[in-house]
Amino acid sequence: MKANIKINDLKRVVIVGCGLGGLKLATSLRNSGFQVVIVDKNNYSQFPPLIYQVASAGLEPSNISFPVRRIFQGYKNYFFRMAEVTAVDTKEKAIATSVGTIHYDYLVLAEGGTTNFFGNKNVEANAFPMKTVKDGMRLRNHILEELERAETEEDPEKRQKYVNFVIVGGGPSGVEIAGALADMKKNVVPRDYPDLADKMHIYLVNAADRLLGAMDEKSSATAEKDLKNMGVHIRNGWMVKDYKDNVVYMANGETINSSSVIWVSGIKANTIDGIPKEAVGHAGRLLCDRYNRVKGMEDVFAIGDQSLIEGDPDWKLGHPQLAQVAMQQAANVARNIRKMQNGEEIRPFVYKNLGTMATIGRKCAVAEIGNAKFGGLFAWLLWLVVHLRSILGIKNKFFVLLNWMWNYFNYRQSLRLILK
Repeated sequence: MKANIKINDLKRVVIVGCGLGGLKLATSLRNSGFQVVIVDKNNYSQFPPLIYQVASAGLEPSNISFPVRRIFQGYKNYFFRMAEVTAVDTKEKAIATSVGTIHYDYLVLAEGGTTNFFGNKNVEANAFPMKTVKDGMRLRNHILEELERAETEEDPEKRQKYVNFVIVGGGPSGVEIAGALADMKKNVVPRDYPDLADKMHIYLVNAADRLLGAMDEKSSATAEKDLKNMGVHIRNGWMVKDYKDNVVYMANGETINSSSVIWVSGIKANTIDGIPKEAVGHAGRLLCDRYNRVKGMEDVFAIGDQSLIEGDPDWKLGHPQLAQVAMQQAANVARNIRKMQNGEEIRPFVYKNLGTMATIGRKCAVAEIGNAKFGGLFAWLLWLVVHLRSILGIKNKFFVLLNWMWNYFNYRQSLRLILK
């Protein structure tokens, strides 16, 4: 079965995944003289940096998602197929999908990553990941359901289990969801659940000795201080060993009773059959040369979370799995594909670090731009501007800005709905 795509004389670029990297690549190939086919299991492109705000009932899922077909309306020789990709066949230069076979001249794998539970089956079965909009919606429903259960529970021990929220992972995602829940505890719970105002506890469990390990120690200390002032219980140097029967077990022997464990501790690349074994590296990332070409494969590229470039002296362990890396790699691969088609010399990928930011709560954030490291209100405002600019669609930008402004002044929005 074929995926029913128009055949013409144009060379075909197939992009697997329409996240930030895949989307950037596809838009960069417009008017390039290629036929472009985008394949994704969802019919929308999501904005991962704000999924935690969906989980904490700060934004609607539609605010950070945009229909793929709407994005490419008016793009000539562009096709979208909503499908699961199961395998790559390098001999046939084709991918096998749930809607049929799709042939390619150039293939770009941009499927991103998924949550890494490090082989802990109990944690995988019982904890909540936060990688997709679907995860965010599921977590939002769960948080609100647990608050409702706690409101009517007479047994103090059971009630405490419902209002203990454990976040595992001290990176930006862990810090941001902890801050969002702390804001909820301060501004929402006293009004909606007055009996629980002094009972809700937020634990941030971090295996490393400090938060935000990829950032400077000053930024780490600022984030920790702000979170503690917001009432978050930080547990550095604690490693989760197991999670079952609503009890989180630590390697140091400590335990926390909780029915809500949010796991943002690790990431691994999404996998696909047909990749040579020698091309699979740490955490499933595909080993690539300096041009993002997958090792041992012809005309196959990988970008973003799936890619691990070998031979870069500045990034011996691979580039960080961040949105800006994926987007810069996408732009470079798009240029190189054009150059290859024209017989021109291609150029290696060079990462330009544009800075790192993490929001902590209202008027609290940390940012590192070049040699400048700062926190507080200015960092928070800069974080708002950067993320607002990155969201697709004028309507989405407007509603996100409106929600943020409304939340800043009174937190009386109507997003706290349990929708199945």
